[in-house]
Amino acid sequence: MSAATTPLGAAHADLDEIETIVRGAGTSFYRGMRVLPPDRRHAMYAIYAFCRVVDDIADDESVPFSDRLPQLTAWRTRIADLYRGVTDGPITRVLAAAVRRYRLRQEDFIAVIDGMQMDSETPIVAPDLATLDLYCDRVAAAVGRLSVRAFGDASENADRVAHALGRALQLTNILRDLREDADRGRLYLPHEYLDVAEVPHDPQAALRAARFPEVCDRIAALAHDYFRTAQAAMAECDKTAMRPARLMGATYAAILSRIEHRGWSRLDERVSLPKWQKLWVAFRYGLAA
Repeated sequence: MSAATTPLGAAHADLDEIETIVRGAGTSFYRGMRVLPPDRRHAMYAIYAFCRVVDDIADDESVPFSDRLPQLTAWRTRIADLYRGVTDGPITRVLAAAVRRYRLRQEDFIAVIDGMQMDSETPIVAPDLATLDLYCDRVAAAVGRLSVRAFGDASENADRVAHALGRALQLTNILRDLREDADRGRLYLPHEYLDVAEVPHDPQAALRAARFPEVCDRIAALAHDYFRTAQAAMAECDKTAMRPARLMGATYAAILSRIEHRGWSRLDERVSLPKWQKLWVAFRYGLAA
């Protein structure tokens, strides 16, 4: 197959390598992006592969941060280079094609790296609300800003979708991973909420505090507000382009509801959607025009 007939005009070997990264991650992302036409789908695979590789660097706690920082810095250089037309591997080559096709913004790629560095340089423990919002913007909303362009909508309303939906998804992740994060010495709940409820900032002690559920309920309510804001913004966007965003929003909103139903005293019980619910969400939001 010639490059002219492959998605984004990219080399078949590059597309295969990126698709292998995405499939190997073992998430539902690979299946979820199947609703997209080939060019957009492979642009999203390249965005995901970039995020996956950078996240793996930042998340490798077996390596001192001083050794991880040069690798993150190297990715900053790679991103700057690809905007000058210089690429060095499958990810940057396919990203360069996606950048040209969908006008992906350099600052959004850099924001993702900033977020990964923010999370790995010093463990985040009881940040203030502004820091938590910045973190959510970098690790989630920035990915959303790249994604909506690959989906097919580069409007201001699409950026508003990314702003709200990114925060909703990341807050849901925070509530889902409370135990796991505490075991790693992290607590992403804002100190303003913790202090009002007289919950200590120590990650393990916080989980045992009597009023800890109040803090979680406030974060869940904030996430629901962001889901509603994202849904309202989607109504002002290109309907077809927003299909993947609607699918992700519906999936995570359902996860959030199941987390709330489980409650905040059985954090060792991992929450996931049953197969029937995944299929229903996929049909309702992924296959609907």
